[in-house]
Amino acid sequence: MRRNQNAGGAAPEKRAALSRVRAIPAIVILLLLLTAAFLLSVTLGRYGIPLRQLMQIFFGKLLGRTPTWPDTVEKVLFNVRLPRILCGMMVGAALSGSGAAYQGIFKNPMVSPDILGASAGAGFGAALAILNNFSILGIEVTAFLFGMAAVALTYVLSSFIGRNLNAVLVLVLTGMGVQSLFSAFTSVIKYEADPNNKLPEITFWLMGGLSSTTKKQVLMMLIPFVIGMIPLLLYRWQINILSFGEEEAKALGVDTRKTRAVLIVSATLLTSASIAVSGMIGWVGLIIPHLARLIVGPNYKILLPASALMGATFLLLVDDIARTVLITEIPLGILTAIIGAPFFLYLLYRGRSTWE
Repeated sequence: MRRNQNAGGAAPEKRAALSRVRAIPAIVILLLLLTAAFLLSVTLGRYGIPLRQLMQIFFGKLLGRTPTWPDTVEKVLFNVRLPRILCGMMVGAALSGSGAAYQGIFKNPMVSPDILGASAGAGFGAALAILNNFSILGIEVTAFLFGMAAVALTYVLSSFIGRNLNAVLVLVLTGMGVQSLFSAFTSVIKYEADPNNKLPEITFWLMGGLSSTTKKQVLMMLIPFVIGMIPLLLYRWQINILSFGEEEAKALGVDTRKTRAVLIVSATLLTSASIAVSGMIGWVGLIIPHLARLIVGPNYKILLPASALMGATFLLLVDDIARTVLITEIPLGILTAIIGAPFFLYLLYRGRSTWE
């Protein structure tokens, strides 16, 4: 009997060790794929840059050599192409990383980063700023602040409403209400906007895209990206515990209220910053964590960085399609929906056996 108990106790440890062994090459492969997507994205565009010339410019800059390449190529690379690519990588990683965190916090694989109203709040802030003729920086700052404010409102209202109730359920339901409220406010602004000038600008921003990305946007995205991503990576094991349930997490000594607050603030910071820079880009935070879970498993110590890497790669490739397939650039939000919706339906089909 003792031998069976030891075997049963060793089995989970053996499975965990096997999972870690499989995860290491998976992360390496994801890093290589991201590197390949980065190089491909740099070479593609209306003004093509051959890979050989790209290497010549990079090594020439590093070694301080006298430029032998056209000045136009350098301007396109450093002022247009690289800022857009770097921003796209951070946005993809932020949305997929925050989506994975939210799915663990709420123990629901169908949760996305906009569940608490961040997207709706940021969209309203941007629409309000466009209506009042704010600069590009003003639009991004306003969108970011309203995205954070929407989630703060959700958290405060849920704390007031949900006394002695299921905290997670009340938080999600409150988030749905706040999201609908800010979406209605955005509709009011669109209704009042000038149909020949402001309305097209608001509509195009809400579709999402990286066409107006500059070095300033990269710096603006970098700060909240680092501040938001570090706590998520440090709290990965707490997400694992939260996914077991409220009572189990408390029994293991985790302060669920504090931990959930830190994770929500960090994920919201990433989501709001992403929307402020790139507009409304949906589905990334929903489908990429699912795909990462299929590859590396449900352990958030590996799942979270894998989701971030896959999200960065995915958005880079989608942006390549958006800016090269047609003469006019396709909004990113449209492409991610075209790709994400069928994949979501496939996930529903794949998981139908778990509903029985």
